[in-house]
Amino acid sequence: MKETYKEVIAYLFARLPMFTRDGASAIKKDIDNTVRFCQALGNPHTQFKSIHVAGTNGKGSTSHLLASVLASAGYKTGLYTSPHLVDFRERIRIDGEMIPEENVIDFVDRHRSLIEEIQPSFFEVTVAMAFDYFATEQVDVALIEVGLGGRLDSTNILLPELCVITNIGMDHTDLLGNTLAEIAAEKAGIIKPGVPVVVSERDETIAHIFEQKAREMNAPLRFASSELTVQTCEHSGQGLLVTVADNIRHQTKDLYVGLAGHYQQKNILGVLTAVDELRKRNWTIGTEQLCEGLANVTRNTGLQGRWQTLSRDPLIVCDTGHNEDGIREVLATIWSTPHRKLHIVIGVMRDKDISHMLPQLPKDAVYYYCSPAISRAMLATELKDKAMQYGLKGMAYPSVSSAVLSAKEAYQEGDLIFVGGSNFVVAEVLKDYSDIR
Repeated sequence: MKETYKEVIAYLFARLPMFTRDGASAIKKDIDNTVRFCQALGNPHTQFKSIHVAGTNGKGSTSHLLASVLASAGYKTGLYTSPHLVDFRERIRIDGEMIPEENVIDFVDRHRSLIEEIQPSFFEVTVAMAFDYFATEQVDVALIEVGLGGRLDSTNILLPELCVITNIGMDHTDLLGNTLAEIAAEKAGIIKPGVPVVVSERDETIAHIFEQKAREMNAPLRFASSELTVQTCEHSGQGLLVTVADNIRHQTKDLYVGLAGHYQQKNILGVLTAVDELRKRNWTIGTEQLCEGLANVTRNTGLQGRWQTLSRDPLIVCDTGHNEDGIREVLATIWSTPHRKLHIVIGVMRDKDISHMLPQLPKDAVYYYCSPAISRAMLATELKDKAMQYGLKGMAYPSVSSAVLSAKEAYQEGDLIFVGGSNFVVAEVLKDYSDIR
């Protein structure tokens, strides 16, 4: 009897090593499994054009923004991202539509013996599934987000049209290195011979790493923040009105980006430079199509969890920012959002170094510490004890939903409830979305 979608997903979750559940032990520090798996599939990744996106923060938003722009320009556009928040199929989309459940079932059924033989990780199977689906559906282009790092990531078997590296920050230091330079070197590992690369944010302390790698690969290199500058950025509806100055052409343009996080102004520079690079290489992307793609990114691609408003009364916002730089950018958006009292529902993974995150958090907020239902999560009581050392007062709760419920009960008109600290906290809130509203 044919398995159901739920049974197939349960098989993948239970059978295969999974970073989101198991942490570093699930990471294979080479791409051998992916190479073997894709060879057995007929190397589907060579059958469509791709754009490869790496970085510490912003790579998901950048991938979604570029996918939205390309779809608006009439290209049949694949999009591979990770992790998913609610449904596994969020990882694999074409023109915003998730891969059908039937395709997931059929892929696993057809290749179960190969999976058993190769023993790939959960991520490696998912990458192969995405590449196979994009090839079968004959996409014009696919945006492929790196899972972790770059050099040894499963996605790095691609020979893309363009590489984009968003920014470099301290995250996954146990796997990628303890310095920005070491992490940058891992991200720079996606740079391929002759393939143009756009780095969204120029950091003078590590720019030489990208410059050296690009020289070695004879790859044209552009730093977006050296060419473009955000002059103004203000909230408007569910997004941002941004004025961008082109420092080379001496022009300015006003754009509406359908994502409300203040940090998106950094991503938009990389996206605009990537679009410019594609145009130079004879991709047809009109100004109207660019504007439509930026404005309608959530509708076009289904992006969730980026400064997403879940409710207006009470005002509840969630965001997946979860490392030192990510939290810093989220806090900047919180301060730019009018509110009276701030309630923060927060949970983290136990393998995260939170010593850089906790000092940034405001002491005058009320905290609701929680632990998402995943084995990697830090216990809420442990998080509370660590946070109290930084003067962050609050209570520990047995679940995300109970923490949110308590914040809602304490809410008064004019307050703001923020939910975050981890993808998995946000995922649970989104699952309860109908209840929260």
